[in-house]
Amino acid sequence: MAKDFDLSGHLPDFFTNAGTSSFTQFLTESRPELLPGRRPLPPGLSADIAPHATTIVAIATSEGVVMAGDRRATMGNLIASRDIEKVHTADAYSLIGIAGTAGIGIELMRLFQVELEHYEKIEGTMLSLDGKANRLAGMVRGNLGAAMQGLAVVPLFAGFDFAPVDPGRVGRIFSFDVAGGLYEETGYDAIGSGSLFAKSALKKKYRSGVGTDEAVRLAVEALYDAADDDTATGGPDLTRKIYPVVMSATANGTHRLSETEINAVAEAVVAGRMENPGG
Repeated sequence: MAKDFDLSGHLPDFFTNAGTSSFTQFLTESRPELLPGRRPLPPGLSADIAPHATTIVAIATSEGVVMAGDRRATMGNLIASRDIEKVHTADAYSLIGIAGTAGIGIELMRLFQVELEHYEKIEGTMLSLDGKANRLAGMVRGNLGAAMQGLAVVPLFAGFDFAPVDPGRVGRIFSFDVAGGLYEETGYDAIGSGSLFAKSALKKKYRSGVGTDEAVRLAVEALYDAADDDTATGGPDLTRKIYPVVMSATANGTHRLSETEINAVAEAVVAGRMENPGG
């Protein structure tokens, strides 16, 4: 790699030429092998050799969005990690959660964070929420080759929209498929192996215009239901004090619930299920 650089102390031309506002495009032109989907892989399927992140839920609220993720990563029938964090800030007003191959998902998420920060530095303004979702779709599409070999990653993206078409929908949620297809969801969505059960739980309890505090409770309950029926999803672990990561995005920015806050919600959910296991 060093042979491609000028070792005299001067930066190569592609660092000093007028560039693009897309950091991903910059890497494509200068160091394409550093992109997650451009690395050479051995032939055959690789799905069983890497830990997989599982269930993420997102809920639109009257103030913005809430996103929550369980903490379990699996490798085949084994628990690879009990405390992985799958929900992160994308920028000051949006959130991203990842499901699928954990290593590639975390790398994709970090690249997306840099992509949004790079755009703001070059253009002097923030991308629209639709623009952010489209940039993320392109990055997912770039990983298609690896996805076809079993190293798929699917994100869930949500954020606060400062210029919504519908003033009543300031919180918006976007889902993706492995080919980079982009879909806007209404009200709530979930991804990962436990998503079927999480969405079924939300379908019964979600109401339009729900507040942030109630949405946090709904998200934790949805993850509890997912863990109840999906072995790859981890529910609240009161013994080890491992709880879901829960974040919100509103006009005031992003916020991650503290351990004390999520502890109270998780214990309330578990106590309620002790009396009524079916929810």
